[in-house]
Amino acid sequence: MAEHEDEHVRVAVIGSGFGGLGAAVRLRREGITDFVVLERADSVGGTWRDNSYPGCACDVPSHLYSFSFAPNPEWPRTFSGQQHIRSYLEQVADTFGLRPHLRFGSEVKKAAWNAERLCWEIETSGGNLSADVVVSATGPLSDPKIPAVKGLDTFPGKVFHSARWDHDYDLAGKRVAMVGTGASAIQIVPSIQPQVARLTLFQRTPPWVMPRVDRAISGLERSLHRAVPATTQLRRGLLWGIRELQVQAFTKRPDELGFVEKIAKRNMARAVKDPALRAKLTPDYRIGCKRILLSSAYYPALARDNVDVVASGLSEIRGSTVVAADGTETEVDAIIFGTGFHVTDMPIAERVVGADGRTLAETWKNGMAALRGATAAGFPNCMTVIGPNTGLGNSSMILMIESQLNYMADYLRQLDVLGAGTALDARQSAVDDWNRKVQERMKRTVWNTGGCTSWYLDAAGRNTTVWPGTTTEFRRATRRVDLAEYEVVRAPKASRTPGTGATGAPAPAPAASRPAEVQA
Repeated sequence: MAEHEDEHVRVAVIGSGFGGLGAAVRLRREGITDFVVLERADSVGGTWRDNSYPGCACDVPSHLYSFSFAPNPEWPRTFSGQQHIRSYLEQVADTFGLRPHLRFGSEVKKAAWNAERLCWEIETSGGNLSADVVVSATGPLSDPKIPAVKGLDTFPGKVFHSARWDHDYDLAGKRVAMVGTGASAIQIVPSIQPQVARLTLFQRTPPWVMPRVDRAISGLERSLHRAVPATTQLRRGLLWGIRELQVQAFTKRPDELGFVEKIAKRNMARAVKDPALRAKLTPDYRIGCKRILLSSAYYPALARDNVDVVASGLSEIRGSTVVAADGTETEVDAIIFGTGFHVTDMPIAERVVGADGRTLAETWKNGMAALRGATAAGFPNCMTVIGPNTGLGNSSMILMIESQLNYMADYLRQLDVLGAGTALDARQSAVDDWNRKVQERMKRTVWNTGGCTSWYLDAAGRNTTVWPGTTTEFRRATRRVDLAEYEVVRAPKASRTPGTGATGAPAPAPAASRPAEVQA
């Protein structure tokens, strides 16, 4: 691990997507400049850098899918494409002076807690360093998941995941297998259908697809947003409010979603006239149980003559022949996997080693759990942005990220007050209490009762990804750190030197702040 002469910083942020850049901006706004952002790639953007497949776009309205402190009056469409979102993140990095803090080509190989020095020792592909605090903002949609398919390694054609699109490979005139029917696939299918010779979609479970009401934002609208910034705030507020009102249907009264199902079925019926194909595409679970997808082009593409829908998952590959679980055989030249990411088993967790020598992955072997979605017991001064049970089913993740950044900022303030040679470690009892209340609320949500198996659930069937409430509730719960939920860890006397921890101020006795809880 890192030696004492290696670089030391107050905060090391891992990842430069929305979470990492947001953390960096918040650190600077808090007056903290002694930090680095460790990024494995050569540019910022996170999932919006990695996902560059044809048709890639956001399914959250642009003005809501952006930072409240960095409004963008220039969004070109109501639902922006990948290139515009990535450009926005580059702009954030420039506007807020983040470039000097960015360390590209610095993939974190290992981060281990040093109990003597009360700091994290970090090995990266770009060198070693140590930090008082680690903020992991790698995100759940960063590491692609490709299923273990028998014979895949012998396939003579082209194979790639949607998040690692091969732009050098020409799909024109090719026979292509698209595996998966998630958010990426429904954008890829209509984008490549016109150019391929034949497209075979392997559908294990049909998704619910709502119409995508997308349009160009007029020049007049953009001019108004530039001239009167309050209009951008108003637009954002309306988008947020509508989604807050929808939450009850997802979390408490799933039966109310029946009306939404009718809209989705009409969306299908308009484009798909073949009853047999409609039957294949009609889900048998409650809408909302899996992520609701938005597209007005997906169903029309599936109805084209050069598209086949196989209502079964990919089972085996024999040479150039792909075989479905139902026995369907198809000859293809290329296989594209739209099979999602390592969400409930995030690879970064295997690289973070806590106070007792166990990795975060080992701690989470029975399911991810973190206090207020941020901190795990046994991992002092380590926070996760977009941690367990912070995901959303109907609104913008940027709202959740900003709430977690509020928590991060107060966490650092508490360390300042406690003084040098101290750290904060979440109490196991607090983590358990928080998680118990979250899971209790989860029982009546559509994600747990809707009759589906989704990526929201871990291997044991527990929902460790989604927040069972409104964004307002989460913001209230993460407004400040409750010291009663933490143990104050102090360095051995021989290791206490000014500047090692947050400040050189004497440490007062910890006092509990308000007891914020998950409201039932």
